[in-house]
Amino acid sequence: MAELIYKQLISKLKKRIAADEFPDMKLPDERSLSETYKISRSSVKRALSQMANDGIIFKKRGSGTFINPLYLKNKTVFNYEGSNLGVTDGFEMNGKSPKVKVLSFEVIAPSEDLQRNLFLDADDFVYKIVRLRLFEKTPFMIETGYIPIKIVPNLSQTIVKGSIFNYLEDIQNQSVTKSSLSIYAEPSDENDQKLLDLKPTEPVSIMDGIFFLDNGTPFEYSSMRFHYKFSKFNTFMAVK
Repeated sequence: MAELIYKQLISKLKKRIAADEFPDMKLPDERSLSETYKISRSSVKRALSQMANDGIIFKKRGSGTFINPLYLKNKTVFNYEGSNLGVTDGFEMNGKSPKVKVLSFEVIAPSEDLQRNLFLDADDFVYKIVRLRLFEKTPFMIETGYIPIKIVPNLSQTIVKGSIFNYLEDIQNQSVTKSSLSIYAEPSDENDQKLLDLKPTEPVSIMDGIFFLDNGTPFEYSSMRFHYKFSKFNTFMAVK
């Protein structure tokens, strides 16, 4: 419950930041936040610490806690939080999560690449799931995922319309907690142009990756093709 409370505070503060409710770029102190949201100081401290680690805010000794101007300037649709790396919960824009349109859902034999990437045998069949992600009516990503049937034997059309990762967590008590990603760009093809409303001269950004369960098992190989306008990636690091 404590974990949920601090995450709720992060969400509320991020929405207030997005709504420009802190014109002086300074957040209330820990005691004020604790009293306003009627939660413990420890939950407030944990929330602010996480936001600082994510580069959303920074603490200036003796002056208080401030919003990072670069966070406001370089806001992205990628917003991974918590332990489950699901795309449905990890992507948002203006506080809204994307809609999902299932383009195809089938069972196929794994290619040699999939056998290598997901540690499968030739007869370990996989689901091939192609989905289009949209913010309102604006498409921003084509996602093609491959999931071994032996890991999720009861996957259905209804489930793939929502969050597969959340289904896995809720029903099978497993979380996708790690990923290995490769990010690059290339010219858009005819399918990209049709589904993402791109011109032939416009590129796509691509994020290919393997997602792992908390026990280390490769769960999914996914290739995500983004409209270039939605492909801003931010990172924050501490230099020592």
